[in-house]
Amino acid sequence: MKFAGKHYCADLTNRSKGCFLGFCTSAVMFALLGCEDRLPPEIIDQSVRPARVMTVSLSKSEQKIELVGRIEAARSVDLAFEVSGPLRAVPVLEGQEVTKGDVLAALDASDFLLAVKEAQVELRLAQQDLDRKARVLAERGIARSTVDDARSIRDLQKVRLSKAQEKLEDATLIAPFDGRIARRFVDGFSNVNAAQPILRLHAGNEHYVVVSVPERLSATLTQEDISSVYCTFSFSGKEKFPLTYRENSGEADGVAQTVKVSFAMQPSEVWNFLPGMTARVVVELKQSGISSVVIPSSAVVADEKQRLYVWLVDPQDHSVSRRYVQISQSQPAGVVVIEGLAQDDVIVTTGAANLIEGIRVRPMSDTERV
Repeated sequence: MKFAGKHYCADLTNRSKGCFLGFCTSAVMFALLGCEDRLPPEIIDQSVRPARVMTVSLSKSEQKIELVGRIEAARSVDLAFEVSGPLRAVPVLEGQEVTKGDVLAALDASDFLLAVKEAQVELRLAQQDLDRKARVLAERGIARSTVDDARSIRDLQKVRLSKAQEKLEDATLIAPFDGRIARRFVDGFSNVNAAQPILRLHAGNEHYVVVSVPERLSATLTQEDISSVYCTFSFSGKEKFPLTYRENSGEADGVAQTVKVSFAMQPSEVWNFLPGMTARVVVELKQSGISSVVIPSSAVVADEKQRLYVWLVDPQDHSVSRRYVQISQSQPAGVVVIEGLAQDDVIVTTGAANLIEGIRVRPMSDTERV
């Protein structure tokens, strides 16, 4: 029985080893069969970079410069009292239209009235003293110098009375011209100081549209280059409002490097324009015969000498090379190139700052991201 048991166990062991070797052989064969049809991984050329490109299409149509403008009153003044005192009343509201000579604000005039009455009494006394001394002088009872002194005191009291009356008038704020109350800085029954702004008054319907023009444009653009200037508003649809040049600042802003230019706008019977509103100012330039194209500003790069260039894409191998260009002005849609590009040139518009000479690019579709 022992011999039979050992023989039986040995037989089971041999069978197990045979099954294990068969399983391993099958696994290796299946693995080899699975690898027969697989292709080697494609090697990606790291020297080719994705980039957005555009094809140049030159035109000779009129060029437009779009700027952001702001409405300002043709005449605006902050009204203030020339004397100090408690504010009695401000009988006007913000946005109210007023006419020249209307009372806009008034101080408590009690002290000013008393000062006028006091000056009147002093003047009357000085006049009486002068008359009395003049009669005595006629009788040769006093010296002429005494009469001259009395006359000087009388004249001095006249000046004091004039000053007191002027202060009384300054206690009332009068509209210097027809216009509209833009702001009210203080309310009634408060103490105000001389020269403290009380109200801001804008002239009626006369408005200016003020724009900040880049110094590059203000230095090269002349009146002869401009065909027309108009502005539009977000609330007025496609209606255009003609503008007329009025003036410009005598120096450029030190921070923004822009020059402020003012245009006059005619009043409208339909729209209620108010100072502070934003306008879109369009300057149309005359056709110069120079072919131009508007390209994105991201396509333009500056070299170490501050010369501007774009990357031109070779249609054969998609390699890029520098092409120096000349720009006339900037627009919200990009920059206007007037020299350096030809019809059907292909240039890089995105990622231009990261390219080098000779590198190849892969044009991207609109749905791809850089």
